[in-house]
Amino acid sequence: MAFEIPQIPLAEWCDLALDWATEHFSGVTRAISAVIGTGIESTTDFLVDLPPWLVIVLIGLGVWRLTTWRIAFFSAVGFAFLWNLGLWNATVQSLVLVLVSTIFALLIGVPIGISAALSKRFWRVVGPLLDMMQTMPSFVYLIPAIPFFGLGAVSACFATIVFAMPPTIRLTALGIMQTPPELVEAADAFGSSRWQKLFKVQLPLAIPTIMAGINQTIMLALSMVVIAAMIGAGGLGGEVWKAIQRLEAGAGFQAGIAIVVLAIILDRITQHVARRMRLDKNNA
Repeated sequence: MAFEIPQIPLAEWCDLALDWATEHFSGVTRAISAVIGTGIESTTDFLVDLPPWLVIVLIGLGVWRLTTWRIAFFSAVGFAFLWNLGLWNATVQSLVLVLVSTIFALLIGVPIGISAALSKRFWRVVGPLLDMMQTMPSFVYLIPAIPFFGLGAVSACFATIVFAMPPTIRLTALGIMQTPPELVEAADAFGSSRWQKLFKVQLPLAIPTIMAGINQTIMLALSMVVIAAMIGAGGLGGEVWKAIQRLEAGAGFQAGIAIVVLAIILDRITQHVARRMRLDKNNA
């Protein structure tokens, strides 16, 4: 006699929850989508309308201000290479999408990381959720984004934020929790309040670790550009997606190399900033 275990209707529960959330909140999310979409589109159009050489020069000067002349020179050469490949507009679209997604991921992730570091109970709740978010296939995040934000860059931005945010939360929390106990005790001994201890002792010491989390968030956001192109995000991911559909190996390789160049530039910049902050902390 066969013994059948009742199946847990997990998929049906998820569909019901998504339908309920869509029915009650889609009006708000569509309004948010219109605002963010306009911002992304306006920024992209403004940068695309400028002469590429001028944008490259401005990027080079900005990177030089933040890092070294070697990284600035490499960045300028990298962007000039992408311009030469005829991928300038796609590069600008991907860069804006990655930076906007990263900014939102930091605005949401850093406060959550700080809260998790200050409350062990909250950390015990957040930890497994971060494990799930980092293990879940990134394609899954595209599905709920579409009914809330529609097709296009905003849905791609939402999916990218959810996928790329866990490193920021985890490393912010770990950076604060790893503050040497003797420094915390010294702050307590001098009568520091909880906020003074956080902003004057724990956060400054955790900044290099937080920067490592930001670096990982940027890299994860960039890794989403091809997946995001499946819902109309465009950019370099859109070029790869078009090459796949048309079986154009050369065009796909060219767009893939462009993503690699962009990833190396962003990685070198954030790594250098994190290294400089670490040296400043050690010299303080």
